Amino acid sequence: MSMPHDEPCFRLPARDPRGHKGDFGSVGVVGGCAGPVRMIGAAVLAARAAYRSGAGLVHLAMPDPVLDAGLSAELHAIGHPLPVDHDDLLMGHEAVAVIDQLCRGVRSLVLGPGMGPGVGVAAAAIRAVQQEYVPAVIDADGLNALSSVPELNREFRGRVVLTPHPGEFRRLGRTLGITADPTSPQTRADAAQSLAQRLGCIVVLKGAGTVVTDGHRHWVCARGHSVLAVAGTGDVLSGILGGLLAQAEVLGETDVYSLACLAVEAHARAGEIWAERHSASGGLLATELADLLPAVLEAYRDAQPG
Repeated sequence: MSMPHDEPCFRLPARDPRGHKGDFGSVGVVGGCAGPVRMIGAAVLAARAAYRSGAGLVHLAMPDPVLDAGLSAELHAIGHPLPVDHDDLLMGHEAVAVIDQLCRGVRSLVLGPGMGPGVGVAAAAIRAVQQEYVPAVIDADGLNALSSVPELNREFRGRVVLTPHPGEFRRLGRTLGITADPTSPQTRADAAQSLAQRLGCIVVLKGAGTVVTDGHRHWVCARGHSVLAVAGTGDVLSGILGGLLAQAEVLGETDVYSLACLAVEAHARAGEIWAERHSASGGLLATELADLLPAVLEAYRDAQPG
């Protein structure tokens, strides 16, 4: 199996100095877990990265018991509580209603960071990939939840980006009958293409030499550094994707594949810059990665007019 290798052009228009926050799009981030193990940071990192990528506004939907902690960590976000049951597990029907309401006011959706397992998470993930008008990025536990859904391909209705690492890819592959090895440099592109074609989506297969494909084109990122091999950097990538997708109109780029390539490139370049500045091969914190994004993305911008 082969497909053309597509070398994207990483250029962004100058940011309008007269623009307001509404011009730069809003992102909905759905994540976090209230129990039995509490996870707050992943969703917060995605929200921070969406802001650092230039989005004008970020909405953060988290389980009610941990929402205040999430908003304390990301002061700039608008909070939306996700109802939980007596075991602090996400309630699927109620979460779907929150996602539907959220999607009426945002330009992109990120779902999955730190959500944990459960049928409620699966219901939320299915609803996200069913959205027809809001592009959705599914990461982490959102991907794990989708791997349990029978006839998964029937649920995909809109513009969806999946961001699996090899383990998440294998779980999805078992559901869909995809056997290609997501770790071998010789088969990673074919593996990602198979998943993209089966579901009609964009796949970002993470790892050394991250592959981006829409099932017809593919690009392999040559950038990156081992400092990125630390918890939270995948959540930052999801936030970058959400931030750029929310800005698609003002960036003059509606091709989700091209924006996904840019997100991967910027993420990898930020890791390289951190390693250069610290003369280190480890020790990066994901928050530091997110905070490098404004300068990284600025390097791709055209000069300001005048």
